[in-house]
Amino acid sequence: MSKSTVLVQAAAITAAFSLTACIAYQCPSPDTAPAEKTQTSIILGQDTVQAAETQTGTYSEMQVVTGDSATQILDQFKLTTPDQPQDATPTVLVQTRVDTVLMMLPPCDKTHFSHCTLETTMDPYKAFPALANYVFSYADTLNRAGQSDSASVILNSFSSMAPMWQQWQAQSDTLRDAFGKRREEKAKEFESMALQIQNMNRVQSSYSMVAETADSLIAQLAPGDSLANWAKGQKQIAYTNTLKKATKEFNGIKALADEKSQFAEARKQTEEFRIRYRDFEDTLHVQAFIDHIAELEKAVDSETAKMWEKNDPEQALAKVDTLIATEKFDKAKDLLNKLKSSKLRKEANEKYIVLADAYCNKQRKATSQFFAKSQKQTDEAKKKKLLNDAIAALDKCLAEYPETTQKEKVESNKKFIEKELGK
Repeated sequence: MSKSTVLVQAAAITAAFSLTACIAYQCPSPDTAPAEKTQTSIILGQDTVQAAETQTGTYSEMQVVTGDSATQILDQFKLTTPDQPQDATPTVLVQTRVDTVLMMLPPCDKTHFSHCTLETTMDPYKAFPALANYVFSYADTLNRAGQSDSASVILNSFSSMAPMWQQWQAQSDTLRDAFGKRREEKAKEFESMALQIQNMNRVQSSYSMVAETADSLIAQLAPGDSLANWAKGQKQIAYTNTLKKATKEFNGIKALADEKSQFAEARKQTEEFRIRYRDFEDTLHVQAFIDHIAELEKAVDSETAKMWEKNDPEQALAKVDTLIATEKFDKAKDLLNKLKSSKLRKEANEKYIVLADAYCNKQRKATSQFFAKSQKQTDEAKKKKLLNDAIAALDKCLAEYPETTQKEKVESNKKFIEKELGK
């Protein structure tokens, strides 16, 4: 291959990529002195793009145009064609102002391209095809404007890119090997710390211990480093393990207050829990539970609590069953409310639901009797009174025991009778 041929091919390659660079930047004419503001800049997308006036060194705005406008835009730039003298000077000078492949990409339309800022992570699978598409688009525009020779010069540059591509692949392999060696060196350098983190998670050490060691490792690594990402993953494992352990322990403390009325002990253990599990205080709503204990204490009569120091709460709970069976609901309710201040708080709450259902069953039975009588009445006034008595029985249930499991049924019965009453 002759020297002149090599130079021609090199010039063609430079033109192909420099052309795209000039699309992204203002490219002054060699006969034009540097100016603070250039007249025009051309950007190509899927078709031809309207030239826009911009400040030197900044990106121009992009406006897609089609049809006859393409020829008019190209005429503004007076690109050399076979019909023009060879010494004609184009307004746009092809030159190389490229530092990285990403910088060669012109400002993009987010509808078609994602590489819209230099801060965006480089993706060769998107960058190189985008570059090629811009060149093809420009060549096609030249051809449609009747400048097929100029279009062919641009496209011919691709035929001499194979050796360059092989060189890039070789360089990629060299860099990849170098990166792999560096990773191995780094792995050896931080091997002891990584093993320490791994072993701590294996024995399920506290999250605070794992996090401290992992953060120390991460601080010595670059952001995004694979080892740093691994350390973050280990932190998450430790967090999940410790949260599971903390939740189980906290549920036991809650039972002291909610089920056994041991408020002082529950508060003491909660404060100790808070110190040991600082990282989970918000997740488990520790402060909200402390406030809950205070509310429970206000609701419990201190004199009643002292009563269970001399009386057996288990005997009292057994007595409640007898009171419910004999429909002495008021006495059963009073005794259960007292039992909520004892160590049998949980059992008292459960028995309270049994009491509520028994009471509401009685009221629903009364409602059924009133309704049956109302259907036999021919006197409208008496019929309405019986229906009102039926509704009143249901209202007693809802007012006395709103926590009954039969609430839905009671409300449904009430709506039915109210409908009958309205007829």
